[in-house]
Amino acid sequence: MRLLVLGTGSMASNHATHFAAIEGVEVVGAVDTDPTRLAAFCDGYGIPKRFESLDEALKWGDFDAVANVTPDAAHHQTSLAVIAAGKHIFCEKPLATDYPKALEMTEAAERAGVVNMVNLTYRNVAQLQKARELVMSGAVGNVRHVEASYLQSWLVTHAWGDWRTEPRWLWRLSTEHGSNGVLGDIGVHILDFVVYGAATDISKGFGRLQTFHKAEGDQIGDYKLDANDSFTMSVEFTNGALGVIHASRFATGYLNTLRLRVFGDKGAFEVQHGNDGSSLRVCIGDDAEPPLWQDMPVDPVQTNYQRFAAAVKAGQTLDPTFRHATNLQRIIDNAIVSDHERKEMAAH
Repeated sequence: MRLLVLGTGSMASNHATHFAAIEGVEVVGAVDTDPTRLAAFCDGYGIPKRFESLDEALKWGDFDAVANVTPDAAHHQTSLAVIAAGKHIFCEKPLATDYPKALEMTEAAERAGVVNMVNLTYRNVAQLQKARELVMSGAVGNVRHVEASYLQSWLVTHAWGDWRTEPRWLWRLSTEHGSNGVLGDIGVHILDFVVYGAATDISKGFGRLQTFHKAEGDQIGDYKLDANDSFTMSVEFTNGALGVIHASRFATGYLNTLRLRVFGDKGAFEVQHGNDGSSLRVCIGDDAEPPLWQDMPVDPVQTNYQRFAAAVKAGQTLDPTFRHATNLQRIIDNAIVSDHERKEMAAH
């Protein structure tokens, strides 16, 4: 597979590194409107072709697939152009900034017959994949209750850098700069963590969003700090289970930690993933009564990058697909509406 990297910001380094390490994959070109950043990226990863516009790259066309690592607001327009050119596409999350745009991208990719996948990176957590197997095998019985969280602390620590002065963080706090806040940024991650790990979809939900005062006049330079900083969501799943999901950037003490707890009528599990590693604790079978929690070992799994390369080789889209990410985007959009209107929203 000959790959073009579209957008050379910080996340692009992960794409270049991971794809270059896969046998049979060659990163042949990159695109960025910033020539200095583009040159540094291509020189750093030994990428031969460089373009300052997607149109130039598509006119060249000597590649099979595109890793779309542009800012969130640019995913829609750029992905449609890539799809129209008949190229396979691996897009960063969220797929789009709203459900209608995501749906348009999905339907275009499906009509074109190109491989389309979204880099929901926490699918790479082996413990999450094993947890899903526990649900699918019936080891926890019927899922009745789900609890999940995604906790970050970059608004109360300098471990990530200084958000007060760095545009790479400030834009995430401003709706005028294309941000849907913590809900739009990491909400898609924790929602995928939940529906994949619990092996059931969300049927309806009610969301609450909160934006906290962070600077004088709630603005820094051109950035109006109006995007949500925390969200909570109460949900019902298609199997009748209830769940609570929440996320925040004010989670002091947690740099970047996801947790999923699933309770069934025969057993339960807890997956935790963060900078200090991943774990899967289970309480199943004879350990369910009296309760005994034990760590469960897991085998390594393929990364999304490896799975996309395999999908292109086979000519068949694998999960997580554009369609799946679009369904998650609808839940995010509904959470925004439900917060505004103070009412529960159906997911379909």
